[in-house]
Amino acid sequence: MGVMYENIKNILPHKFLKKNEALIRKVIYIFYKGNQRQCPICQKKLRKLVHLKNGDFLCPYCGSLARHRRLWVLIKPLLIDGISILDISPPRCFYKKLKKLRDIHYIATDLEGDFVADLNLDLTDTKLPPSEFDIILCYHVLEHIEKDQSAISELYRILKSTGKCFIQTPFKEGDVFEDPSITTTEERKIHFGQEDHVRIYSVQGLKSRLEKAGFKIEILSFSNDTNNFFGFSITEQVLIATK
Repeated sequence: MGVMYENIKNILPHKFLKKNEALIRKVIYIFYKGNQRQCPICQKKLRKLVHLKNGDFLCPYCGSLARHRRLWVLIKPLLIDGISILDISPPRCFYKKLKKLRDIHYIATDLEGDFVADLNLDLTDTKLPPSEFDIILCYHVLEHIEKDQSAISELYRILKSTGKCFIQTPFKEGDVFEDPSITTTEERKIHFGQEDHVRIYSVQGLKSRLEKAGFKIEILSFSNDTNNFFGFSITEQVLIATK
């Protein structure tokens, strides 16, 4: 089934997939419908999730990955009336879900236009007002930014004093690995794991950079999900940054 899902992506034109995404997902969902799993974002119950080639598990209905489902469970209790959220390069499942909540102030942003967004902003200099957001979602973003310390300082500036910034990147053991001489897409894929990544963080390395900007950091680690009904990753780590 995972092969079928990825074959559909490879066979059908990107514009067609984007235009008809909702209908295509409804059709695919029929083959996965069941009671063994549930996506906490779209609430659909599933026989199983789509097992992707990279090892991740995707919801066939809303497109959420394991990290998206975990993040949703973490932020859901915080979604009270009047709250303000900045979502940086959000997945479509988050954008659609949060845009429907009329009693919160939700802004999605992206720089290159690769993600659905309300604003195109440079995270190193957003021009946004200081202390603007109760929640900032910065997932798999910082590893793309060459001047990451500037971006981290900007996150600190626009977060409210009582706010929370949820941060995650791909992680490795040891120290942060970066090399400004590695500039081609081929080299970056070899050394950093993806063509548009400029470094690989360690958890402690990213924590140190966040603390340098003034943040206080809580590290959440997940390794004991024995009944994985929601399809989480059991090796995941999330950093919560506060002032």
